[in-house]
Amino acid sequence: MAKKARKLTSRRSILVIDIGGTHVKVMTDRERVRREFESGPNLSAKEMVRKVKALTKDWSFDVISIGYPGPVVNNRPLREPYNLGRGWAGFNFQKAFARPTKVVNDALMQAIGSYQGGRMLFLGLGTGLGSAMIVDGIFEPMELGHLPYRHGKTFEDYVGAAGLQRRGKKKWRKTVDDVIALLAAALEPDYVVLGGGNAEHVDHPPRNVRFGDNANAFEGGFRLWRTGRGKSSRVHRNHAARP
Repeated sequence: MAKKARKLTSRRSILVIDIGGTHVKVMTDRERVRREFESGPNLSAKEMVRKVKALTKDWSFDVISIGYPGPVVNNRPLREPYNLGRGWAGFNFQKAFARPTKVVNDALMQAIGSYQGGRMLFLGLGTGLGSAMIVDGIFEPMELGHLPYRHGKTFEDYVGAAGLQRRGKKKWRKTVDDVIALLAAALEPDYVVLGGGNAEHVDHPPRNVRFGDNANAFEGGFRLWRTGRGKSSRVHRNHAARP
């Protein structure tokens, strides 16, 4: 019976939804084709669900993984996102999609897809600053971007998209190096993975810093159903994508 159950589990098709400040991206583990639509400050949770359903109406999937740009508790967003519309906090995605659904912080989802063992700190340089840490396969979402940094502003204010636009690439790169050094000194990871759309603007990253791939968010979403989720869940090293 257990063997039969494992076979049924392996046949499940997984839809991954990666919610960002500028776009919502979707992919299944069968088609492996990415589709997307614009998000932005007016996108509500209900509207996101409606658009995903319309965008994937010709796809078949059994379960869903969602990467949400903010803290998540019990498979639901804990609070409203900084860069999207309203109506996200406490939203029941499983009920809205009528599918078994796992919701995690978006940075954690990309971190899971980037993990290669040991102690890894993931920093997502996008609209804001996403963060997560995985230690020996046990993963933990973090909200480091909103911690105070300089002059009453946060890490995210300096290294997020607004900071890049306001300060220019040269100053932004120096600040990114400084933020990486500070966080690495505090958390003592074996290595740091930089993801997010603005990681491409980082030039000559510090020692022990690797570039991730934004596609790793989808891989992380697939792994959520293969390895489980939560503080005590493990991501197996032999499943990790190589750089």
